[in-house]
Order: sequence, then structure tokens, then C-alpha cells
Amino acid sequence: MYDYDLLVVGSANADLVIGVERRPGAGETVLGSDLAVHPGGKGANQAVAAARLGARTALLARVGDDAHGQLLLDSQRDAGVDTAGVLVGGAPTGVALITVDPSGDNSIVVSPGANGRLVPEDVRAAASLLHASRVVSAQLEVPLETVVEVVRNLPDGTRFVLNPSPPRSLPEEVLAACDPLIVNEHEARVIVEGDLTGSPEDWARALLALGPRSVVVTLGAEGALVASAEGAARVPSVAVKAVDTTGAGDAFTAALAWRLGLGESLVDAAAFAARVGAAAVTRQGAQVSFPTAEEVAAL
Repeated sequence: MYDYDLLVVGSANADLVIGVERRPGAGETVLGSDLAVHPGGKGANQAVAAARLGARTALLARVGDDAHGQLLLDSQRDAGVDTAGVLVGGAPTGVALITVDPSGDNSIVVSPGANGRLVPEDVRAAASLLHASRVVSAQLEVPLETVVEVVRNLPDGTRFVLNPSPPRSLPEEVLAACDPLIVNEHEARVIVEGDLTGSPEDWARALLALGPRSVVVTLGAEGALVASAEGAARVPSVAVKAVDTTGAGDAFTAALAWRLGLGESLVDAAAFAARVGAAAVTRQGAQVSFPTAEEVAAL
């Protein structure tokens, strides 16, 4: 019996957002809106998204002993995430400095801060969390060696889900553990280290050749493609009026990981995740936009 449906190993950032009429050029200063501070980071986002859906969720991350760290801890606890694995101290909380223009385009600079201090030793010390979790999800906003350590310490029977964002070349042992590897087109190009040609089905075959047990390629408004050794299938998108896409990919990944842990097929889990992602884009913000299971059912 598992204590957690999902353990998320990853980043926790404070998003510092300023609206601007236009982004400044080199050496230029522009005035912007009042500063808005939101809880963010791909790891923290995924944990909140899963918990809001009803998954028993834990987060392994690191934040600073500061106001931003407290903001992130409060957000996790409010959503029902177990924060026993959130380590405090070692560096200031990671922050993302975000400027947004009237069209919605943004520019982001991330200071990893405490996220960069989540080290392999922290993973080994959290062995009890790994053994208590049905599925473990990770991203790449923490050191790659930490993700490698997660893979090396995965208990038998625990499923590993990876969204390699921001993308980089991955070692074979990480790729071999992915079930699935979740990528968009840009991430897929980086992972295969070359040009992607042909259809998304061709991309999936190129990715599977690198060793993951299964692959999910997200295709924006065109939905997603799921693929494994058994074959490939398209999952349609859900038509909604998008207001803000921030965090939608994290909501998709969290929902997919949770439903896979419940025993659903990759196609069915991805179809549910597509509805969750669609619900998330109908509201402003990241964590505050993530839906409950009831809201997804009503979509």
C-alpha cells in the first residue's frame, strides 16, 4: 500500500511578474505595473495540480528560509500537498523575473537559488518518500545529477515520469526509466540532438529509439501523441477559450502521472490530462488556475 499517489521531485520558485507596454532594449529602462508575486516553479506547480485533483501528493524540493519560501510552503499546504520533503535553507528561494507585454508575450530570467542546492544526498535522505510513492515525477529545473539519483533510487514497481524542461541531453539511464517521457516539439528536438523530420509519429519513434518505455508529445491546440512499443495514438485537445497558458503543461503532466498510477492506460490518462490542461488555461495564473476533479468533469 502506497502512502502517496505521486511524489514530485523538482523546483519551487517565486514568480515576480511585471506588466510592461514593451520590453526594454539594451541599456534602456521602462516603467511597468505594480509587482505581483505568485508561487511557481515546475515542481511546485505539478504538486499543487495533482493535489487539487485529489491525488495524495508529496513534494521533494528546497526553498530558502525567507518570505518567498514561506509563500511556497503555504501554497503547497493549502492545496493539500505533504511538505515533509521540502527542505529549507542553503540559499535564497529561487525566483523567476517575468515581464509580460500587452500581447501576453513574456520574457523570463530565472535565478535557481535553493533549487540548485537540491542535491543527490537529499534524494538519498528521502528514501522513505520514494518507497511510499506509486509514481515519481521530475523536471530539469533542479540539477541533472539529482534527477539521476532519483532514477537510481527508484523502488521496484514505482513509475517514473519526466518532463525534461528546460531541455538538455539526457543520460541513457534516465531515458530508460521514463514511462513516459513528456515533451513538446522544442524539447523533443533537444533530446534527440538533431532535426525532427516528418510527422509527430516520426518524432515519437526517434524518441523511443533512445530508450524510454513510452513517450508523450504535446502538440498544443492539436492535442497530444502517445507512443510506446505497442504503437502510437493521437489524443485530441479540448476546445476552450484560452485566457492564460501559464502552468498548463505542468497541470497536464501532473494529471497524467496521477492517472497512470491509478492503472489507466497511457491513452486514457493523456485524455484526462488534456481536459485538465484545458481547464487550467481558462483562468489567469499558474497554481491558482489548476482545477479540481469536479471542475474537470464539468468541462
